[in-house]
This record gives sequence, C-alpha cells and structure tokens, in this order.
Amino acid sequence: MRKQEVRTGGEAGQGRGPGSPAGQVKALVDLLAGKSSQGSQAPEPLDRVPQAPLGPHGDDSRIQKCREALLNRARGGPPPRLTSLLLLEGLTDLQLREHDFTQVETTRGAWRPARSLTLDRLFLPLSRVSIPPRISITIGVAGVGKTTLVRNFVQLWARGQVAKDFSLVLPLTFRDLNTHEKLSADRLVRSVFSHIGESGPAAAAAPPKTLLILDGLDECKTPLDFSNTVACTDPKKEIQVDHLITNIIRGNLFPEVSVWVTSRPSVAGQIPGGLVDRMTEIRGFDEEEIKACLEEMFPEDHTLSDWVLRQVRADRALYLMCTVPAFCRIAGSALGHLRHSGPGPQDARQQTPRTLCELYSWYFRMALGGDGQEKGKVSPRIEQVAHSCRKMVGTLGRLAFHGLVRKKYVFYEQDLKAFGVDLALLQSGLCSRFLQREETLAASTAYCFTHLSLQEFVAAAYYYAASRRAIFDLFAEGGMSWPRLGFLAHFRSAAQRAMQAEDGRLDVFLRFLSGLLSPGVNALLAGSLLVQGEHQGYGAQAAELLQGCLRPDVAVCARAVNVLHCLHELRHTELARGVEEAMQSGSLAGLTGPRHHAALAYLLQVSDACVQEANLSLCLSKGVLQSLLPQLLYCRSLRLDNNQFQDPVMELLGSVLSGKDCRIQRISLAENQISNKGAKALARSLLVNRSLTALDLRSNSIGPQGAKALADALKINRTLAFLSLQNNAIRDNGARFVAEALAANRTLSVLHLQKNTIGPLGAQQTADALKQNRSLKELIFSSNSIGDKGAEALAKALKVNQGLESLDLQSNSISDAGVAALMGALCTNQTLISLNLRENSISSEGARDLAQALCSNSTLKNLEYPDSQPPPRPGRPGHRAGSKRKPGPHIPPPAVELHPGRCGQGPGTSTTTQPEPDQPRFAGERHRGRGRLRTGQRTKGQHGPHRSLSAGGLHWCPGGPGARGCPGCEQDLGDSRLKRKRHRGGRSQSPGKCSEGQLKSPKTQSSREFLGDGRGDMRCHGTLWEPRPPAHQPPGKSHWGVWRQDDLGGYQDQRSFVHC
Repeated sequence: MRKQEVRTGGEAGQGRGPGSPAGQVKALVDLLAGKSSQGSQAPEPLDRVPQAPLGPHGDDSRIQKCREALLNRARGGPPPRLTSLLLLEGLTDLQLREHDFTQVETTRGAWRPARSLTLDRLFLPLSRVSIPPRISITIGVAGVGKTTLVRNFVQLWARGQVAKDFSLVLPLTFRDLNTHEKLSADRLVRSVFSHIGESGPAAAAAPPKTLLILDGLDECKTPLDFSNTVACTDPKKEIQVDHLITNIIRGNLFPEVSVWVTSRPSVAGQIPGGLVDRMTEIRGFDEEEIKACLEEMFPEDHTLSDWVLRQVRADRALYLMCTVPAFCRIAGSALGHLRHSGPGPQDARQQTPRTLCELYSWYFRMALGGDGQEKGKVSPRIEQVAHSCRKMVGTLGRLAFHGLVRKKYVFYEQDLKAFGVDLALLQSGLCSRFLQREETLAASTAYCFTHLSLQEFVAAAYYYAASRRAIFDLFAEGGMSWPRLGFLAHFRSAAQRAMQAEDGRLDVFLRFLSGLLSPGVNALLAGSLLVQGEHQGYGAQAAELLQGCLRPDVAVCARAVNVLHCLHELRHTELARGVEEAMQSGSLAGLTGPRHHAALAYLLQVSDACVQEANLSLCLSKGVLQSLLPQLLYCRSLRLDNNQFQDPVMELLGSVLSGKDCRIQRISLAENQISNKGAKALARSLLVNRSLTALDLRSNSIGPQGAKALADALKINRTLAFLSLQNNAIRDNGARFVAEALAANRTLSVLHLQKNTIGPLGAQQTADALKQNRSLKELIFSSNSIGDKGAEALAKALKVNQGLESLDLQSNSISDAGVAALMGALCTNQTLISLNLRENSISSEGARDLAQALCSNSTLKNLEYPDSQPPPRPGRPGHRAGSKRKPGPHIPPPAVELHPGRCGQGPGTSTTTQPEPDQPRFAGERHRGRGRLRTGQRTKGQHGPHRSLSAGGLHWCPGGPGARGCPGCEQDLGDSRLKRKRHRGGRSQSPGKCSEGQLKSPKTQSSREFLGDGRGDMRCHGTLWEPRPPAHQPPGKSHWGVWRQDDLGGYQDQRSFVHC
C-alpha cells in the first residue's frame, strides 16, 4: 500500500488556507479514489510519509472532530470476548448453506480451533514478509455481537488504543445504506462527515490511511453480484448501492482504502474468496461466559442465576444455543420470569421449558408481564390484552413472515405502511420486547427484530393464526395459487417449503410452527397469542406428516435432521427414543429405514451419550454410513469398530476427513477389513486433515504397502499424535517405512506396532529413527520377534533418545543378553518411566542385571519382567537340611508390582498406604499371566506365615550372601529384629552383634521402591537394613527384600524374606 499527499487546486496557487467543508470532502474523496489534484506532489512510499497526528494537538482538526463525534456515540469498553477474533482460512460448506441455529447445533457449540488475533493486530501483517490486508471480513452468527464489536472498535480507535496506523475510520452500516437507491462515492463520504461545520482548515494534510467499515452485509436489501456489476471508477457517479459496494471491494473505487465487512456466515459468501485478504470469526460464549452472563442478568439474586443455569444445562440443545449471547439473554429472561411467575418452585420445575417453542412462549409471557399477568393471576384486563396481542400478531407477524420469506431483516417506515403495521402499536411495551428502533444517518428510522429467532417465532405465530382462514398459499405473497383449505394443508405447504430451502432459512420457523401444536405451548399461550383449543388434535397428524418428509435420500441432510427437531418440539419423541435405546443395547443394526437414519443423525448432535464419543461399532453398513457422512463430520470422537468395513468405505471416510468442515479428533476403525487400498485412502486424507489427533487401525490387513502410505502421510501431517497399527502384518518392510516417518515427524507421541511379525531388522530401523525422534513418548513393540539383536539396537537408541517414556517389549524372544543391553541403557537414560519385559526368556542372571541397573536409574517407575525361578543349589533341591520332606512344586511368582509405602505390620497381615506423587511403581496391568503371590512353604514351628498380598505384589529375585535362612523355606522377617549396618563401598562387613530394633514403617517422604539383594551395588549407596542371621545359616544363600530409598540416600527394608 502506498500513501499520497493531496493538494487541492486552490492550494496549488495559494498554499495552505481555510477552505469550505465541500472542499475538504472533495480533497478526501480524491485521496480515497487514489487521485492527485492539480499541483499535487507525486505520491511517496508508505515508509517516507509521516503519520498524521493522533492526539488532540494534531494539525488536522477535521479528523479530530471526527474522532470526538465517534467517541460520543458509544460508552464503555468491549467485553473480554470481543478483544480478540479467530483467524480463519475461509468459509465451510456448513457456514455457506445452513441456518445459524443449525451451524451451532451441528458443531456442538464448539468453535473451530484457530489462531487468535487481537484487535490491535486485526489489520496488521501476520508476518514480516506479508502485507496488510485490504479487504477483511468478520463473520458471526446472528446475535453473537458483530455490531457491538464494530462500535467498540471505533470507540477504541477514537481513543487511540487500536489501529493507530489509520488516521481516519469511516463506520457505515447497511441499515444506513439501504435508505439510498443510488449513491456515489462522494455522497458516501459526505454522509459520514455531515457533523463537520462550515469553518475549518483546508485538507492540506489529508489522512494518509483510511479504514472503511461496512457493518451488516446480511442486512443489505440487494445481494451483491460481482459477476454482473459494471465497473465504475468515477467517485461522483451515482450508481446503485450494491454496485457501489461491489466496486469499492474490487478496488475500482477507493483503491487505497482498507475495507472491513461484517456479516453472517451464509451471506459472506457473496464476496469472492479471491478478493478477501483476511477472514476472522467472532466466537460465542464458553461455559464460564454463559454463567457470567446469567449472573450479570440477576446481580442481586445468585440463587436465581444458579437455578437458571441448571435449567439451561438440563437440556443440551438449549445449552448449545446459549453459546450465542443474544439467545443466552433471551433464555435467561424467560426462565427468570418463569421462576418469579409460578406459584412455587415445584410448579416452576414442572413447567421448565424443554423445547425452543416453550422457551419463547415464556419469553412472550414475560413481554405481557406488565399488561395483564402478575404472579400467575389473571387481571380484569386480560381480554383487552389478548385482543392487543392478536392484533400485534396479525400486523407485526405479517411483517415478520413476509420479511423472512424475502430474506428481509431490516424494515423502514415505508415497509411498515406497506404491510399495514400501525406505528402507534410499535410504541407498546410488548413490541419493544421484539423490535428495536434505530436512527440512520439519513434521518430515517430503521426497525429490526431483537434477534432473528424472535422474527421467526412471531412469523410462525402469524402463520399459525392465518392458516385458519386463508384459502390460498400464504407463501405465494398475494399471487394466485391452488386453494389450500384447513390447517394441515397449510402445515404441509410450510414443511415442503422448508425442505426445499437450500439455505435452511425456514428451518427454525418450521420448528416454532410445530411447537405451537404441542399441548404445553397451547396451555401457555391460550387466551393471549393463541385461541383456546385452536387446532387441537392436529399434533399426531402433523407428526406423521413430518415423518413422511424423510425420504430415502443418499445422505441425511440438515433438512432431515431439522424434521427430528420439529418432532421434538411437538413432543413426539418416540422415533428418537427408539433409536437411542437401540444404540445403548447394541441392536442398531436392525434399524435401516430413512427415518432411523435421520434420528441417528439427530442423536449425534443432541445426545449426551454422543458428546464425548459416538460409538457406532457393530451396527453400521456402507449404505448407512454413507447417509450419515454429513453428520459424522462434526463428531469429536468416532468409534466404528467391527463393522466389516472394506476399502470402498475408507474412500468415503477419506473424503470426510479431507473436508474443511471436519472436526473429528479421534477415530477408531479397529477389527474391520481394511487392506492397503483403504489405508492409502486414509493416508491421502491425512495429507490435508488438520483436526485428527488419534487413528486406531488395529486388527486390519493394511500390510507393508498400507504402512508405507500412512508413513508418507506422517511426514507431512502435523496433528496426528496417536497411531495404532497393531496386528496389521506390516512386517520388517512396514516397520522400515514407519521408522522413516518417525525420523521426520514431530507430533506423533504414541505408536502401537505390536503383533506385526517384526524381526530384528525392523527393530534396528526403528531404533535408528528413535535416535532422531524427540516427540514419541510411548512405543508398544510387544508380540514381535526382535530377539536380542533388536533389543540391543533399541538399547543403543535409549542411550541417545531423551523423549521416550514408555517401551513395551513383551513377548519378543529376548534373553539375558538383550536384557543386559537394555539395563546398560537404563544406567544412562533419564526419561524412560515404564518398561515391559514380560514373556521373555530372562533367567536369574538377567534379573541380577536388572537389579543392578535399578540401583543407578532414578526415573523408571513401572517395570514388568517375566517370572523366573532361582537356580537350585546342588544337593539341596528345595528342602531344609536334615529334613526328610520332599520338595514341593515350584510356584512361579507374579510380575513385579512394588507399591510405595507397603510394609509388613505383623505375621499374616499386610497394609497398603497411598502412593505419593512422583513415586515409581512397577506395575503389570493390562497383561496376561498375572498371578497372586502364593504363601510360601514353612516348616512347622520354624517360620511365620507369608502375608497375603494382592496380585502383582512382591517378586523374588536371587540375592547374595548377606541374608541367612534355611533351605527349602521362605521366612517372613517383616517383624524380625534388624541390624543396621553402614556400608561405604567395598566388601560388606561380617555379621556381628545387632542392636535390637523393630522394622519401621516408611514415612511420607519422596522415595522410590525397587527390588534389591544383598550382593549388588546397593551396599554402596548408604543405609541397609539386614535381618539377623539364624545360627544355622550356611554361606551363599539368597536374601530377598523390598528396599526403599529415603531422601538422604539411605535404604529401609520394607518387606524382607529369606529364600534358601
């Protein structure tokens, strides 16, 4: 962008001097049009022209007066929600085609994850190499706060707090522009500067940078047509308003001006995407903001605000709509009136609205609150009030209905006269609740409904009342049509019109019309808005008529889902309830009709069970899935396990995941029939998808080629964090492709490769990738055949890798050599927290290596290793010396699971304290083969019984010569007298006399438990508790114990045993 200095013809000959406002406007128009007047200097680059002063002491008093005028229009600061906007990349199909309510309901009230942009950076470059945007669009559903945002922005600019680069801001609304049939650029600027007086300095220092704001494109009376608009470059030529706006956006007029347009999403698509430099979105309320809004509405009664919040949360559909601020205020007002007007809290709970029409009926009753109803009592003026209400519906409702049909949302006095609206009627308190009045710059008055939904409600009430006596189609707008007699004929016409409207503008209107037939709404509005008993008994027939609109189309469109919303308004919920029960019972596969598909799509939006995860396992066919594709786009978590899906279905799912509208974060396709072709289709979608974080493909048949396609996608994808390829027969070749992806990927944190027939070569390639990867936190490699070579390769990687936290090598044919390599890596690795070595061939030698590694490792918390039996002593096969008892069968011990704080309290007892934070735990959950710790054999009169511990308790490991016991038995020494010996390296001292002292329970302190023996390096680390040796102890026997390291580096024996 370039700036220009403009000097008028008078200035060329006379220099600076006073000028008339007309001359000032002419200079400004010339500047905005990018022209130079006579005698003007050549334009200078942007960085060479000084900025116009922004403070009150600036040279341009005209701009200062503009600032003061704008500052007086609004007071107060913007709410925190409007201080930043969401940066978008474009409009989605949902935003372009659907009603605002449908957009909120379909997306579950969640806004697209996007970069946040503060107001002070709204018109600045996003990076050092980009340029400021010329055309910016901010979108938001009706009632989200677009006009409030613009007013707050203008106020902040006038104060010099935002957009300091702009020397002039020209705020215009389409409500102002609609008052003109034709308009020139010159008159456009004059309309903004009408407040400037006759005196003032000349525009010698014209503003170098200007922002033109066009608020409310959806309120423009004529849609913008960029394909059929004639170009115009003359700022004085008067053309149609829509043509003027089109030429300004194209840059034919005011090429140096930045333009900011606000609009509802469905109308913003009128501007071609190629002309838009920046698109932002206003987000709605979050949970805390909904609560704050209700508390602000009832500042003196927190009990009431809490009650209203509970009622809103009780219905998910209403709660989703409360993310729109205007709807939240309507709901709060209606529910607050309900609580105050009911005879008691119990009655209020019984009448709590659960449909949209019931809620707006209470809002209507609130509007009548000052005119005839107090605390539920009928006043003598009720007949007069009812008559005025019906008169209002007959006049204001006609305006609302025909405006809705014509897509007209702003009305002027000529519109009111054309529809026979009495202007005196608009002064009543009832109309003030529905209509708001606003003065335009052209000294005319504009009227619009407080919210779009209120226009739809009043229009539905008018249609409901008018259909009783109308003999022609009310949608014909006065034209001829086939006679339609009876309410059901008109209701059918409305349903057909709503189903045919591609933009969904009649969806909520049809919901209100259906809701007016429900008994609850009839009871609420009888005598005021509705005639008592009118159209009574039509509910069941209307429900059947609505269900007949559900045709077996290829896909369940939003119109079909809206039919279910209409049935909900009618309180005919049998269809949705039946499908929901089938989902819970797992019998959904038997429901295959189009009605059931539409009900399922409806439940995906509003059911509490589908909020966190939509579980559609064992129930979908290809045809049903294809019909639900538009609704699956917006499920956060989708489970499609065991549906016998084949590759063609993956093509369909790939198209869903590739869409801009896709909000799926987690998808599970486990136990289907997906081959490499299906995996390739999913991989193509991962190249463009930006929402998916977890993909589960376990128990399919993608093979090496499918793994290659997914791996190639992982090199580009930047969102996927979890990938499961368990049991897919990818083998070494597939592991190589995945390893290449790991070397380049920086987002994947969990990878499951178990049961894939991966050998040492695949493990070697994975290990090489781990040396470069820093993002992977969990790797499951179990049930493969990596052997000792694979384990040694992974051990080398662990010495380098500083990101992996969990490694699962269960059932991989690893022997002592592999364990030794892994334990060597544990001595240097400082990040691994969990290691699983179950179901491998590890002997007592490997267990000793493991124990020694644990002495030096300070981070490992969970360890699982295979059952092992200490090597028997020659001549002493498991029995006591001198005993004639035959050795009992060996009972394999369970997996290691050492819990912090567990200690013996006495013979035959066991207590467990809560583990402290950050304390390690050697756990064996989720794996087979866990057994209970068995009570050991004991000789009568010699040893106390074992304490019974839970499964996964203590695991025995060969010890050294510090402990003493008797062969063929295990001794419980938990209550034995202990001798404390201080070791500082070297050989241990010979057993001497020991001080009497009972074993202490561990205190609450930072510590870690591990399995140790009396022969390892543990003796070099500090305090060791050792049991008193029996007198008959032969040399070379094993000592078993659980040792606890305290804060000072010492050890306490929590649970001691002697095994001989």
